[in-house]
Amino acid sequence: MTLSQFMSPVFLGIPLMALALTLPWVLFPTPTSRWLNNRLLTLQNWFIGRFAHELFMPVNLPGHKWAVLLTSLMLFLISLNMLGLLPYTFTPTTQLSLNMGLAFPLWLATVIIGMRNQPTEALGHLLPEGTPTLLIPVLIVIETISL
Repeated sequence: MTLSQFMSPVFLGIPLMALALTLPWVLFPTPTSRWLNNRLLTLQNWFIGRFAHELFMPVNLPGHKWAVLLTSLMLFLISLNMLGLLPYTFTPTTQLSLNMGLAFPLWLATVIIGMRNQPTEALGHLLPEGTPTLLIPVLIVIETISL
């Protein structure tokens, strides 16, 4: 039994992962300095503004600094998944390497920023209320590993 299903696909010597990651950005229109935009650019700006508004409505103002990162990440993932709907194309989000490459730094950033800005609240999630005194060291180790 071979493990060829886990290999990244290649077509004519070009890795399809690199092609699929760069192609969606070509599809986005570039902004112009005109007073009136075309319909595609107007639709794109409306979608980005609406998405950012819905995403950050329940979040307080200091959390809004994540707007550009999360909106661009969402547009990137939507365009990659839409690209996979075309026949004979490759969807890079099926590869674990892309998913982990995007998820791990974002998860680590939220944990580090939470520990830096609110250490008592972040550490308070490691220990449930009403824990017996003998179980506290064991539960802290278990909850740290599960985090």
